Amino acid sequence: MSHRIFLVEDHPVMREGYVSLLNAEPDLEVVAEASSAEEGFDLADGIEFDIAIVDLSLPGVNGVELIKRFRSLDAEVKVLVVSAHDEALYAERALRAGARGYLMKHESARQFVTAVRTVLDGELYLSTSLQGRFLEDRFGHTADSTSSIERLTDRELEVFEHFGRGQSTREVAEALGLSLKTIESHRANIKQKLGIDRAAEFMQRAVVWVESPLRAQRSAG
Repeated sequence: MSHRIFLVEDHPVMREGYVSLLNAEPDLEVVAEASSAEEGFDLADGIEFDIAIVDLSLPGVNGVELIKRFRSLDAEVKVLVVSAHDEALYAERALRAGARGYLMKHESARQFVTAVRTVLDGELYLSTSLQGRFLEDRFGHTADSTSSIERLTDRELEVFEHFGRGQSTREVAEALGLSLKTIESHRANIKQKLGIDRAAEFMQRAVVWVESPLRAQRSAG
């Protein structure tokens, strides 16, 4: 009997590659695909799957919020995040949301399948470097090295990313289903936490932040 896999990835080439790789395994089968969080949540309510593989950079609502929505349907749902985003910042957010594993997109196909199987077996999958970071955070005695970006809440980081894609305040509000006033409040909080005064600097920082993982993803592809 095959393990049923639900794939949520907005990049068609990456999605096709995952499907081909997973379906080549005798006991793994991709039973559904989605290209956005909204589509993923709608499909999840009507299908049965053993694991969801989720990208974080999705149009509209991001992958972290989708994981939270999956958990609202099934508290025991197994989710593996595969992302180009820096694991040092995003892995902990994904795990807090309910993911059971985090894999960078530049990892090998063999490691990808290993991560899938690890989560399917009910275990937590983390890279060696990330395991070391978590241990250091828990048992280390180094000074606090939290970056300004890490101080942002999940929602603030999501808003920051949307601005980095060149969207206006109204477009961000529509994409996330929030009011203009709420987005403006989030933007003010972000500027305060990042020590930004000027609107131009805010947009520049947001664009740079978004472009960094995109460059990594292109290289991995």
